Amino acid sequence: MERLARRLGLTDAVVIGLGSMLGAGVFVVFAPAAAVAGGVGLLLAVALAGFVAFCNATSSARLAARYPESGGTYVYGRERLSRYAGFLAGWGFVVGKTASCAAMALTIGAYLWPGQARLVAVAAIVAVTGVNLRGIGKTANATKILVGLVLAVLALVALTGAGAVSPDRIGGLDGHARGVLTAAGLLFFAFAGYARIATLGEEVRDPERTIPRAVPLALGIVLAIYLALAVVTVGVLGDELATSAAPLVDVVTAAGLPDLAWVVRAGATVAVTGVLLSLVAGVGRTTLAMARRRDLPAALSAVHPRHRVPHRAELAVAAVVILVVLLFDVRGAIGFSSCTVLVYYAITNASALTLAPEPGRKLPVRALAVAGLAGCLLLAVNLPLPSVLAGFGVLALGTLWYVLRHHLAAQRSG
Repeated sequence: MERLARRLGLTDAVVIGLGSMLGAGVFVVFAPAAAVAGGVGLLLAVALAGFVAFCNATSSARLAARYPESGGTYVYGRERLSRYAGFLAGWGFVVGKTASCAAMALTIGAYLWPGQARLVAVAAIVAVTGVNLRGIGKTANATKILVGLVLAVLALVALTGAGAVSPDRIGGLDGHARGVLTAAGLLFFAFAGYARIATLGEEVRDPERTIPRAVPLALGIVLAIYLALAVVTVGVLGDELATSAAPLVDVVTAAGLPDLAWVVRAGATVAVTGVLLSLVAGVGRTTLAMARRRDLPAALSAVHPRHRVPHRAELAVAAVVILVVLLFDVRGAIGFSSCTVLVYYAITNASALTLAPEPGRKLPVRALAVAGLAGCLLLAVNLPLPSVLAGFGVLALGTLWYVLRHHLAAQRSG
């Protein structure tokens, strides 16, 4: 079996995690989350989603150190629980994240050229796939540039809006418990990028040390940024946040600096491009892992002889994303993706619970795995009903394919 090259260090892994997370939550999810939870509820939801993500990150890091290869929870579920558990995790990840890729690409189109959003989205998919096909080192270097630009724009928004924050706007918005859970489920979409570090496990140097350090470090940085920006957006926009199409643009405008709106729009485009770059790479690696075990066509397991990347898998992912962009409405992609990815992480935590205790660990890792498992399932079932039905419906279709394939294989062998 051809192996991928180990080229990523700690900084590279953290940057890829940041590039996968920064953008979706800040530029896309805050408004719908505030609509279902209210302003105060949004702040609670960010903290809750961050806690569930931390539990998942702890379990992911332990498992990734034990199984340092591409595939993430597809591999963990298969090795620690059952072949079906691994398949369900991989299927949910590939399908959910493919929808996320389409949503991110269409977001780029909406910011750059609203009248030709689909055309721009296709061009974005082609461009990021071209970068990824040049090798994971190119992906990491490009992501470093994108993350630096995004952090500068987010700092600009935070500093600009800080002077216009009103405590009355924060305290004047009330949510309810179900709304907080729904918002946290939607916001989880913004935290799920740290999985990209685990799915790139085969390309990380010294994975037993690098992955357990990179995952919580990237997550902690993003959580701090999200909380700060959530306070600013709620404190500046108040009730208007729930209906805002571009919350951070509205923040700088409400703060009296409308001339900075174009900078924020450009930052949003850069941020989402960074998410898309890492997302396509991560889905390609999980597709590679599933193809190696024949859960997807074996032809997708090929590794490019020069660039050492799963080129067929990445081209196949890009083709499916382009098809979704051209033919389907992906406005519900965030909820759909959150549902399938929360199931993915529920399997991660269940897999972590089968690991032997590790003497000397300061964190209560088993308790965190239990909390992560329960939290993932709770957030998943409290997402908007269409997202829940679509997510579990696609998981059911994958299960049907799995059963039929194994039934036919048993008949042939018999």
